[in-house]
Amino acid sequence: MKRFVIYILPLLIPLTARSQDISIKVEYPSVVNAGDQFTVEWTVNTRGGEFAAPPFTGFMKMMGPQTSYSSSTQIINGKMSTQTSYTYSYYLQAMKEGKYVIAPAEFTYKNKVYKSDSMSIEVVGSSTARQNTHPGAGAGNAGNEDDNLAYAGNDIFVNVSVNRRDVYVGEPVAVTVKLYTKVNLSGINEIKYPPFNGFLRTEVPTPPLTSLRQENIRGTIYGTGVVQQLLLYPQVTGEITIDPVQISVLVQKKTGQSDPFFGDFFSTVQNVPRTVASQPVKIRVRPLPGKEPDDYSGIVGQLSMKAGIDKDTVNVNDPVNFKVTVSGTGNFRVAATPALKLSPDIEVYDPKITDDTKNTMNGTTGQRIFDFLLIPRHNGEFAIPPVTYSYFNPSSGKYEKLSTREFRFFARKGNEQGNSGITVYGGVPKEDVKYLGKDIRFIKSSPGHLSRVSYVILARKSFFSLYALAILAFLVVLFLRREHIRRNADLMQVRNRKAGKVAGKRLHIAATCLKNDEIDRFYEEILKAIWGYLSDKLNIPVSDMTRTNALEALTERGIEDEKLNVLKNILDTCEYARYAPSSSGTSPADIYEGTSQFIKHVENSLS
Repeated sequence: MKRFVIYILPLLIPLTARSQDISIKVEYPSVVNAGDQFTVEWTVNTRGGEFAAPPFTGFMKMMGPQTSYSSSTQIINGKMSTQTSYTYSYYLQAMKEGKYVIAPAEFTYKNKVYKSDSMSIEVVGSSTARQNTHPGAGAGNAGNEDDNLAYAGNDIFVNVSVNRRDVYVGEPVAVTVKLYTKVNLSGINEIKYPPFNGFLRTEVPTPPLTSLRQENIRGTIYGTGVVQQLLLYPQVTGEITIDPVQISVLVQKKTGQSDPFFGDFFSTVQNVPRTVASQPVKIRVRPLPGKEPDDYSGIVGQLSMKAGIDKDTVNVNDPVNFKVTVSGTGNFRVAATPALKLSPDIEVYDPKITDDTKNTMNGTTGQRIFDFLLIPRHNGEFAIPPVTYSYFNPSSGKYEKLSTREFRFFARKGNEQGNSGITVYGGVPKEDVKYLGKDIRFIKSSPGHLSRVSYVILARKSFFSLYALAILAFLVVLFLRREHIRRNADLMQVRNRKAGKVAGKRLHIAATCLKNDEIDRFYEEILKAIWGYLSDKLNIPVSDMTRTNALEALTERGIEDEKLNVLKNILDTCEYARYAPSSSGTSPADIYEGTSQFIKHVENSLS
């Protein structure tokens, strides 16, 4: 069987080669010195055809073509794949300075012609001629992103280039750190970046520097490579300086003398560390013109915004997700949260923020999502007013405002509202008018039975005494009624007075849950009793109620630290018991008793 595979494999290789697409790739240097010899290689991924090289106008052909062949075969999961390549090498010599374009090579296979890409090669002055001239007096800079190459002419230097030097505060500055060398390097040892004072720094994904490409820098051929690309967002106005970037490289130096017969073949190479630094770069940062809007997001760029809700009808105390998505270009890390102007009957929580951004040399693009959780506390129709969001557009030099449409949802009465035991005050719900009966009764027409009385009440002395007593009772009732109306006019005081009674009802529900062995609901009712009582007693809205606020308010009202520690222990135990029942070390009965004693103590202390 093995012999059969060995015999049949050479016959299958041409079949697999024919099934693949034919391509021609060319490798060549983009810049060479006049008088230097170099190699041009074309690689074809099949055999059996005819290769034709183009005319090398402007160059002298020293040798070629030299042909080499390589093939590899893989069998994975019973499927065979073969890769075949033929390489045609030509050795050329540059003769005169200038820029030359070499036509594509042609490969004919089964009467079909395939062509490679054309080549563009620049020939610069010889190295001997350049030694007699000033480093900056050579040819033009063909491959440099920045004209500020202060160290051009050195063997090694590093340059920091920026895409703009005059920006608004918050507008991104694209920075490129690039290495230039005329000597052989074995690698980069260390890179030290400055602190970038006055900027927010964001790195742009940069491929690792594994090889250098040749560029003509002021008439000198350098091997160049991009070390790192950055985005800098200025945060202060005025002139800001980007301090030098330091790079430690390992330079290959030959040790010993060259052999007269074998040249440098037997020479050894030693890696010598060398540190180079870039020139400082100054950036002028302008302040944003005009007055900053109240809803300014802090982003300098171009934005768009959209919003939506996940449902338009919910029960009271059920959540509604309101999502605001801001997308475009800009530094989303400093994007402010949009302000919502909602009814006091809607409880809103801090939004969940999700970023989906990408950093490029053109800036940061993507989106930031603000997911708000809204909980209606009453039944009825609620409106989410339009959300506004402003940003600064550097293209127009003005603030621009975005706005969403108005959203509405309806909260219907739930089953738990009437049985919760907590009185919630707010708007008056709309009710239908009920028919109570006839407005006017018919007058009785029959005279009925009449009888003569033996005495007149007005003639008795007791009548006037009862009359005076009735007037006094009326005044007392009127005074008590006015006092009752006055006391009930302050809803905060009403909640304060009824806090203990409401908490007692909630504890009664918790006791029932404990008796029925409903442990999870027991802890939930205990937490509702504590937070509802503290909210009513301390006059803190539920939306603003936190553990820190509650403890600070109790401390200001003179509650002892011992009782506060009891409260902390109860809250921690209930929260751990709800989400990790095995972690609770206190029995539910002790929790119930501790909660009851704590509420009684606070009620007696603050009454």
